[in-house]
Amino acid sequence: MLKYIVFLFFTTTLFSLETQIQQEDNSYSPKVECLVLEDENSILCKFEVIIDPIEDQTISLKWINPNQEITRTRDIVIPAGSSSAYDFRYLDGREKGIWNFKIIYKDKEYSNNFEIK
Repeated sequence: MLKYIVFLFFTTTLFSLETQIQQEDNSYSPKVECLVLEDENSILCKFEVIIDPIEDQTISLKWINPNQEITRTRDIVIPAGSSSAYDFRYLDGREKGIWNFKIIYKDKEYSNNFEIK
């Protein structure tokens, strides 16, 4: 019985340590993706992070037009246990050219470029 308890403790500790190492790993790069849906007159951008099962996570986002002007800023809270956030805009009225969707997460910037034709 004692061996079983020690084994259970060891595997739980190892799993917890592995999760912590993954979260602190500097090589991790969150996913930032944008999709232009011309037939639906919309732009959909998604940002994906490592799940934090205990605390909410806050990200800041910026939409930057082809003239390098910020056209929208927004803070989004990702609830504990979730891993992604979305933002949506209509195509109508947007300047044509290369846009940048920028996220600030844990004091680092991540971005994705997309083109409006």
